[in-house]
Amino acid sequence: MSNQAATAQLDAIAARIATLRSNGGDGSVTTLSNDARASTELLAALPPRYGEVLLNLLDRLESSALFSEESCSFSQKDLLDNLQVWADKARGQLVA
Repeated sequence: MSNQAATAQLDAIAARIATLRSNGGDGSVTTLSNDARASTELLAALPPRYGEVLLNLLDRLESSALFSEESCSFSQKDLLDNLQVWADKARGQLVA
């Protein structure tokens, strides 16, 4: 498992998060979720807690995508903000 592969997977996830955030939620939550869940090199390179947090955020983001903003208890914007924080911290772990 190379750090380069993990970094590339993190870059892809961060790009999907940025797209969803900049388009006001227009974009594919499913694509982001699938890509993040398939990022085995990235998840293996990070402490186990990072994987747990990521999966929790993705579950909530997927739930928010099923409902309109008003009917869902999860704010998609807040979840995307939290995913961005996760990605920033994950990047710090990879370069440490």
